[in-house]
Amino acid sequence: MIDRILHMHNTAKHSGLSSYQLGVFVMVFMDRRDAGQQLAVKLIGYKNKNPFVLGIPRGGVVVAAEVARELGAPLDVIIPRKIGAPFNKELAVGAVAPDGTTIFDERALFMLGLKKADLEDQVRHELEEISRRSNTYRGNRKPPVLQGKTVIMVDDGIATGMTARAALESVRKLDPDSLVLAVPVASMEAVSQLKQDVDELVCLLVPDVFYAVGQFYQNFRQTSDEEVINIMKELA
Repeated sequence: MIDRILHMHNTAKHSGLSSYQLGVFVMVFMDRRDAGQQLAVKLIGYKNKNPFVLGIPRGGVVVAAEVARELGAPLDVIIPRKIGAPFNKELAVGAVAPDGTTIFDERALFMLGLKKADLEDQVRHELEEISRRSNTYRGNRKPPVLQGKTVIMVDDGIATGMTARAALESVRKLDPDSLVLAVPVASMEAVSQLKQDVDELVCLLVPDVFYAVGQFYQNFRQTSDEEVINIMKELA
């Protein structure tokens, strides 16, 4: 275990990240703004490549805002939602994107004895929630045209990658010139899967020991809808 934690320490140190704490909870970023500013440095090469930044609400929008400011790029939201098991909504067995793109964890479905048809009500519910949140964050603004753009999708961190995969598949259908996924931290499993879905994956930290995204932030308080709305008014 110590060797694995030291590997994480060295990764953080060589990445130029802000801080860390040796132990079970390793804090690398002060907050989402700090993470976004550090991420933006790694993305500066996209500044003159017609970038368009998409943030995954709510916390991912705070990170994405820093990227958009540094690149001088417009910002919008992409809102995927996890699909929970009928008997436990917190147990993710799939994810859905705003256009109805759905992905499922086939292994989880098999182990739980579920069929995709068993989840139709849950998918419908999540699509309604996506619509509600989209209206809240965008107001009267229409979804962006992403054809021919360099789309940079940003979140504050990725554990399983299921919702990110649904969002990426959805955006890919809109014919961007290039699709980039950028996050401050992600699990090794998520990186291994998601790098196949994008033209480039930029991740500041891929630790050996990963329990939750919040362990890598000193301040990981919940982001409010009001914060997202204000960011959208400034940068959309």
